[in-house]
Amino acid sequence: MTNIMTMLMVNIADAKAKLSEYLEAVARGEQVIICNRNQPVAELRAIAPQRTKPRDLSPIFPDWKIDPAFFEPLSAEELAAWEGADDDGLRADRVAEPRGSYGASKKNRPRNRKKR
Repeated sequence: MTNIMTMLMVNIADAKAKLSEYLEAVARGEQVIICNRNQPVAELRAIAPQRTKPRDLSPIFPDWKIDPAFFEPLSAEELAAWEGADDDGLRADRVAEPRGSYGASKKNRPRNRKKR
């Protein structure tokens, strides 16, 4: 079996002008590379279909048996423990330090006013 894949390289202006054509090409299985001044910056390709059932991990771990409960949602208590909630149900801070102030705040910024 031979799989031939076509790749198109287009500049931003062409991508804007012919987006619907490139989307049709992607739907046919082609790959579109979008360039800025002939330098690749983005890739337009089809998205993978959404998974409807759990992934089979048996080829990777043939001796392991995965309990079906593994795929069930966590209870509220377990979820709170994973998210770091306190006993009060309030969420703990996720950072080790307070948020830094990078630059002066708007109140303390000098204003550039023209002198008349």
